Amino acid sequence: MSAWSWLIPALSLSLLAVALTAGAGPVVIALCAAALIGAVLAAVHHAEVVAHRVGEPFGTLVLAVAVTVIEASLILSMMIAGGADVAVVPRDTIYAAIMLICTGVVGACILVGGIVHHEQTFRIEGASAGLAALIALAMLSLVLPSFTAKTPGVYGTAQLVFAAVTSTTLWAVFVFIQTVRHRDYFLPSSDSSDSQQHATPPTNREAWTSFGLLLVCLVSVVGLAKVLSPAIERGVIKAGAPKAVIGIVIAMLVLLPETWAAVRAARANRLQTSMNLAIGSALACIGLTIPVVAFAAIAFHLPLVLGLEPKDLVMLAATFLVSSVTLAAGRTHVMQGAVHLVMFAAFLFLAFVP
Repeated sequence: MSAWSWLIPALSLSLLAVALTAGAGPVVIALCAAALIGAVLAAVHHAEVVAHRVGEPFGTLVLAVAVTVIEASLILSMMIAGGADVAVVPRDTIYAAIMLICTGVVGACILVGGIVHHEQTFRIEGASAGLAALIALAMLSLVLPSFTAKTPGVYGTAQLVFAAVTSTTLWAVFVFIQTVRHRDYFLPSSDSSDSQQHATPPTNREAWTSFGLLLVCLVSVVGLAKVLSPAIERGVIKAGAPKAVIGIVIAMLVLLPETWAAVRAARANRLQTSMNLAIGSALACIGLTIPVVAFAAIAFHLPLVLGLEPKDLVMLAATFLVSSVTLAAGRTHVMQGAVHLVMFAAFLFLAFVP
C-alpha cells in the first residue's frame, strides 16, 4: 500500500480535529479545502481496493452506503442543533443529492464514456429496477407531502412512520435483488476492457485496511464540509443567492468521492459500475436518510418539512422522465450525456435564480 493512501486520511482527520477545536481562520479554511480534495482522492482509491476484493456490485454498495450513513448522521446532528431553522435541511439535501446524481453524475459519466469510447452498454434490468424504486421513494418522501398533508409539506406522525418503513423496506428489497437474487443484472459485461478485472486481487488484510481508511476518509470529507459550510454560507449570502444553494454546495462536497469514482469507472469503460454507484447512491440517500430523520423528528419533536416547492416538483418529474428515456435502450452516447448535463445546469441555474 502506497504511503499517500494512508498518510492523506491521517492528515485530513488531524486537520479536522484542529479546525473543530481551535476554530477555522482563513489559513485553516484554505488547508481544509486542500485536505478535502485529498480525502476525496484517497476515498476513491480505497473504495476501488475494496471493490476489487469483494467484486461487483458489493464494491459500489460499500461506498454508497458508507457515504449515505455519514451524510444522514450529519443531517441528524444539524436537525438536533438547529431546531426550526433547519426544518427544510433534510428535504433540500435529499432533493439536491437526487438531482446531482441523476443529472450531474450520470450525465458526466455518459459524456466522458461517450467521448472516450463512443458508445457504452449496461444492463437495463438492474438500472430500470433501481430507477423504478427511486421514483417510488421520491414520490413517497418528497412529492406526496405537498398534496396529502394538512400543513403543506409536513407529514403527520402516522404518515412519517409509513414513509420511513416503506422507504427502508423498498431499499432493502433492492439491495437483496442487487446482491443475491439477480446479482447478474448488475455485473459488468464480460467483454469489458478494464484491466483491473485481470489484476491480482488484494489480500484480506489489504482490503480490511482500505475499508477502515475509507471510513476515515469519508468522515473527513463530511467533517471538512461542515467546517467549510460557514464560509460557504457567507459566500452565498454575499452573492445574494438563496439559502437553498448552501445545501447544494454541501451535497456536492459530500458526493465528491462517489462522483469521482463513477466518472473514473466510465472512462475505464465500466459504465455498469458507474450506473450501479449512481443509482445505488440515490436509493440509499432516500432509503436510509428518510427513516433516520423521520424517527428523529418524532422522538425529539423536531419540525420537519419534506414536501417540495412547485418548481422543484417539475424539475424532479422532468429528471425522472429523461432518465427513463436514457435507460430504455441500455446503450449510451454523447448526446444523452449532454441532455443530462443540461438538466443539471438548469437545476443549478434555477437554484440561484428561482
